[in-house]
Amino acid sequence: MKTLFVSDLDGTLLTKNECVSAYSVEHINSLIDRGLSLTFATARSVHGAKGALQGLKIQLPAVFYNGALIYDIVQNKTLAFHCFDEALKKELLEKLNEFEIAPLIFGAVPDRERVVWLEGKESPSMQRYLAWRKGDRRLTAAHSTQDLLDGYVFTFKCVGPGEKMERAWNVLKYDPRIICIYHKETYQEDYWMDISVRSATKANGVRFLKEHFGCEKLVCFGDSSNDSDMFDVCDEKYAVMNADSWLKEKATGVIGYCEEDGVAKWLDENAFKD
Repeated sequence: MKTLFVSDLDGTLLTKNECVSAYSVEHINSLIDRGLSLTFATARSVHGAKGALQGLKIQLPAVFYNGALIYDIVQNKTLAFHCFDEALKKELLEKLNEFEIAPLIFGAVPDRERVVWLEGKESPSMQRYLAWRKGDRRLTAAHSTQDLLDGYVFTFKCVGPGEKMERAWNVLKYDPRIICIYHKETYQEDYWMDISVRSATKANGVRFLKEHFGCEKLVCFGDSSNDSDMFDVCDEKYAVMNADSWLKEKATGVIGYCEEDGVAKWLDENAFKD
């Protein structure tokens, strides 16, 4: 039976330093050399995922922006995408303004990915995010709403105090046209709210890859709310020890902590079992 293994990144395959440990790189690469079919499904952009996965030999197309983009990182080719139409992205920006939330907007113009924000509206949390990524060529300060929403928009990412994010999430989550995910920042005390179109889910992304590769079985690994729908469609699903408790209840099993190479050690022991 041909199996596709799919791992979340932050809080699952990656350590708190936003990288893959030397142990995991060595052991996962050895498994890939033996024929392991491994890819990932992440909220990150293509650029952000590549930077975090230095050293790994993962060559398969993967799921980005929580399912908004399926991209082949070897051939630099888009396989599928789900983005906001003009009317919805304008409406959503207006709603966020009502909650005094200025989003980071992740998308693309024909020649490159972009991370855009409205200049002068940077919250302390956003300033921290931008400072951490200083020099990133995707970063683009917009001077107008038109500039902010230009091109393809895959996701709105909002970061800030939990109370503010939760207040907006409690309203936006009922909009049937969008997916609105609220979760704590893995590496800081901030909270994130990620907003995508309804069809942009990790579940749809991994099902697309299963069919694309002609696999019969899906096995996934995750830790948080944006992995929940992926767990729903996989044949086996494993939560790392540091995962949310309710996600552990949905899991086939619970594996080691992300800081202790839980995914790599599980794959070592189980990936090639008959």
